[in-house]
Amino acid sequence: MNRMYTGIAGIVMVGSMFALYGCSSMPKVERTDVAQQIDLSGEWNDTDSQLVSKEMISDCLVRPWLVDFVSAQKNKPRVIVGTVVNKSHEHVNTDTFVNDLQRELTNSGKVVFVASKDERSEVRDERKNQAENATMQTAKSAGNEYGADFMLIGNINTIFDEAGKMQVKYYQVNLELVNMLTNEKAWLGQKQIKKVVKRSSTRL
Repeated sequence: MNRMYTGIAGIVMVGSMFALYGCSSMPKVERTDVAQQIDLSGEWNDTDSQLVSKEMISDCLVRPWLVDFVSAQKNKPRVIVGTVVNKSHEHVNTDTFVNDLQRELTNSGKVVFVASKDERSEVRDERKNQAENATMQTAKSAGNEYGADFMLIGNINTIFDEAGKMQVKYYQVNLELVNMLTNEKAWLGQKQIKKVVKRSSTRL
């Protein structure tokens, strides 16, 4: 009888331990404001992308090239964002950064933003479909696109310095606005970010 009781008690205890372990290993999820700045790893994140794009586009749009173009052409310049190359030591979602640049350019109201290469391909496919299936009055014909006057291109670079539990991460973002007609560089922008990361010595 005692052996049976001891065996049952042992099974119950083991089961309780597994239950507690299972509960403790479940992730804890907490919703937070998307505008809140959160740095966990010290690597490039959404806050860096948004702050850099906003600051660099703001600087770009107050430089002489914009006033000179509007004065000469009597129109807002048409701008397209080309490739931003990741030359850093870590993975950087350049697509998100490019989207942030596009948003800042478009919402400024100072330039006309031209669709990207992939977007233009999709729109052209839709025009072909309209030519075959839509009425003559509503179908949009090809050959009426506006070309971009300027293209924004750039790269992201990093320099890391580490000693012990301390690490310094230096990011440098370079952007260039290139005149599509002449290949002249109308604006050169640069933004640096420096982060000090302290690693915990705690080991589980």
